[in-house]
Amino acid sequence: EFGQLFLGSVVGEFVRRYPTLQVEVELTTRVVDPVEEGVDIAIQLGRPQDSSLVARPMLLSPRQLFASPAYLEQYGIPQRPEDLVRHRCIHTLGDEGRKWHFHEPSVSIAVPQGVTVNNITFAREAAVAGGGIINVPSFIAQPQVAEGKLVRVLEHCVLPSTELYALYPSRRFQVMKVKAFIDYMMEQLEERLNVRVEPNDEALVKLPNS
Repeated sequence: EFGQLFLGSVVGEFVRRYPTLQVEVELTTRVVDPVEEGVDIAIQLGRPQDSSLVARPMLLSPRQLFASPAYLEQYGIPQRPEDLVRHRCIHTLGDEGRKWHFHEPSVSIAVPQGVTVNNITFAREAAVAGGGIINVPSFIAQPQVAEGKLVRVLEHCVLPSTELYALYPSRRFQVMKVKAFIDYMMEQLEERLNVRVEPNDEALVKLPNS
């Protein structure tokens, strides 16, 4: 979803700025080994495990709950996480054990599944149509919130965040082009998603909470 919603236009503008570069892009859910596969940059959700790679944190997006106004008018507005057991919820395959985990309050809720899907954008559109409540990174739902198609649910609760990293092998001949692309992507994150980019290369970029 990040590739579809954000990276396509970023890559297009990047090659316009640097027309001598050739770019091959693969959008996939499989685990990629940049060293074995000769990949310059792998953009990955979740904290990386391979310590042999350079891992640059790109953004930290809080997960939040959303539903359509029509759904909430029909089924009511949950006031606490436990109320979700009486609602239709839209699961993505990343929901561990079909549970939604909360940091504040510290609780895990086994929520009923109305729809289960392996694509967050699909889940968002199902929620817009009134199919239930979704649990997604905030930047996925922001455009629909701005249009009034979705509203936040349980705003006082804190859920785990989604982390995005750029991974690349430490190779001298790659340094300039890799750095140029990552710097450009960080610039576009700030401009398009209204994030604050820290001057420290190792700082996480944080999305707004709403």
